[in-house]
Amino acid sequence: MIRNPFLILICVLTVSGCDKQKRSETIIKSPPEGMVLIPGGSFMMGTSIEPQEQPVRRGAEEYPPHRVILKPFYMDETEVTNLQFQKFVDETGYKTQAEKPFSQKDYPNAKPEDLLPAAFVMAPPKDNVDIKTKSHWSWWKLVNGADWKHPEGPESNLEGRSNHPVVNIAYEDAVAYAKWAGKRLPTEAEWEYAARGGLEEKLYPWGNDLKPSEKLMANFWQGDFPNKNTNEDNYMTTSPVKSFPSNGYGLFDMAGNVWEMVADKYEKGYYARSPIESPKGGIGQSIINKGEGPIVFQRIIRGGSFLCSEGYCTGYRVGARQLSDDISASYHTGFRCVMDAK
Repeated sequence: MIRNPFLILICVLTVSGCDKQKRSETIIKSPPEGMVLIPGGSFMMGTSIEPQEQPVRRGAEEYPPHRVILKPFYMDETEVTNLQFQKFVDETGYKTQAEKPFSQKDYPNAKPEDLLPAAFVMAPPKDNVDIKTKSHWSWWKLVNGADWKHPEGPESNLEGRSNHPVVNIAYEDAVAYAKWAGKRLPTEAEWEYAARGGLEEKLYPWGNDLKPSEKLMANFWQGDFPNKNTNEDNYMTTSPVKSFPSNGYGLFDMAGNVWEMVADKYEKGYYARSPIESPKGGIGQSIINKGEGPIVFQRIIRGGSFLCSEGYCTGYRVGARQLSDDISASYHTGFRCVMDAK
């Protein structure tokens, strides 16, 4: 990991009012290569926009809004790319969860085909689907042979996608990469604070208008999800990192492109009792799979993806939260890393 040894003075005046997060003044090292400094400070975490002014798909878990205080940290300016993950794999020989079969010992009642390596990939419906009456499993499929090197399945590859975010990554894969890189996953509070880019009580990293001056600011689904993507942004799936404008902190794709894993375990009602200083999430809630397999904890993912839309999953809102788990891998989920600023 390349580090700049020179010191710089970061002096940020505390700003009051609802448009800016409160920041602290501190002296720290300049950011490592490919990372940006997120100044310490406080902000209102969660959704505080009035319900009638909110887009669809507000989650109860986004409430109540609560004040959080964080120390400075560095964050990757982009999601981890296929090229970066390839370097990690080349140096370590690491195999991701989606590349390894499940254990018959852990799942003694499973059919052999259900134990094969696989990841979740969207399967476009043959006929129009009403999202109000159909389960989301109507358009998701567990595809054998889908992994980070083969995002849509064994017939796909990474040609032309070296600078796209790596996907089909499970939680422990992201943790392994972060450890190798000398980093860690961000807490949910760190992620949201960084995503807001210095703005407070706004819907998106750039403000409250999804398409300011009709300009697309992120990679998300345009059209009738999941039936037709009008593809206004020219990306049917992932886009190269830095394809859209950065936020106020210089971070790219904090909305859309791929969901991003954070370190926190999910716990219902945690926002109502979250500590003010540097919250790290709840104790976690496990998923029980008919008494079989290892304990699997529910996790949080943030930021939305290329599958989020105005009419369904508005996960690209900075306050939006989505549940995931320890072991699942999908082709619309990736991650980025952080480091403590010292």
